[in-house]
Amino acid sequence: MTVDVTRGGLLVGLAIIGVIVYEFRTVLDFVGIELPLIPYMAAVFVLAALAVWGVILKGGWRTDPEGDEPA
Repeated sequence: MTVDVTRGGLLVGLAIIGVIVYEFRTVLDFVGIELPLIPYMAAVFVLAALAVWGVILKGGWRTDPEGDEPA
């Protein structure tokens, strides 16, 4: 079974999640709960590695569909 994921789609998804989490961190800092940046950055890299590992375990990246061979 393959996962219907492109590399670009995965990278865009990770970027969106990273920005959302960073903005959540900024809001918490505004409220008075200060979180360090280094664990956040480490968590983003771990999330990216787990996502790539999961795609590889599920069968790899989506490739172009095999069409008819030229005559």
